[in-house]
Amino acid sequence: MTKKTAGRTIAGIEAEMGSGNVFADLGLPDADKLKIKSGLVIEITKAMRKLGLTQKAAADRMGIPQPKVSSMVRGDFTNLSERKLMDCLNRLGYDIEIKVRPAAEPLGHLMLTIVT
Repeated sequence: MTKKTAGRTIAGIEAEMGSGNVFADLGLPDADKLKIKSGLVIEITKAMRKLGLTQKAAADRMGIPQPKVSSMVRGDFTNLSERKLMDCLNRLGYDIEIKVRPAAEPLGHLMLTIVT
């Protein structure tokens, strides 16, 4: 879990800089996984728009029911695993590359990098 940086006051309101992971900032469990999944969902949504697919057409292409696509684009992706989201991106014409390297700290972390 990443830490937030020190806050400051803006127009009389105390503001705190986020860590870059809103899920960690909210104290949610599995924040790194949620960040990865949300990034994948964002890319799926972009791909659907780019390809001009309806939810039904996207569902058929991705091999999932249309109600799951509807839930996913509304931000409810808890019923889909990271692996399934990656499979959906593959079916929409995207390559996915996973890199593994030694961590700089004793505990490694997950990271999603989008290349456009």
